[in-house]
Amino acid sequence: MSDHGKDIQYLAEHLLHTGVGGLANRELQALMRISRKLQSVRPEQALPDHGPTLGERLADRVAEFGGSWTFIMIFGSFLFGWAFINSELLGTKAFDPYPYIFLNLMLSMLAAIQAPIIMMSQNRQAARDRMTMIRDFEVNLKAEAAIDSLHKRMDHLTWEVLSDLDLIKQAQREQLRHVAAAVPVAPDSAPGRPDASAS
Repeated sequence: MSDHGKDIQYLAEHLLHTGVGGLANRELQALMRISRKLQSVRPEQALPDHGPTLGERLADRVAEFGGSWTFIMIFGSFLFGWAFINSELLGTKAFDPYPYIFLNLMLSMLAAIQAPIIMMSQNRQAARDRMTMIRDFEVNLKAEAAIDSLHKRMDHLTWEVLSDLDLIKQAQREQLRHVAAAVPVAPDSAPGRPDASAS
């Protein structure tokens, strides 16, 4: 059996609590979609079960801090202070005079280090999002199967109630026929005939 078939059998047993043979065409196609999504997320791309490593936690913290207003304000203050010190305070004795070549070098190195760290964090977030999407899809499939089962049960109960109502109507008709047959109608009191005593 191929990996795809094993995935479908596993999903059928654990999500729908049935075998592959007892599945409707719609349920089988939904399981195939889940299986394809699971195969697109390879084990090496998935998040490890033991939690993030120190480097991954550090990448998350750097990305979190690098995308905050705190970082923007601190870094803006640093750049303004650097320019002010090297242009106004130190004057001709500035260690990095305008056009601030050393500052440009430091900013380039910082960007070269910060960009891959932020990308590492984004890749981990994308992997988490993929796993969340697959879990949500599984939950939706379970809910859809439960709702479909409820619909079938409701249809069954509706047909039972309708058949019981039909039986009750038939019994009432039979009783009306018996009552009508048991009560004879007098010929002289039949409607439309004139009363003989009136003449």
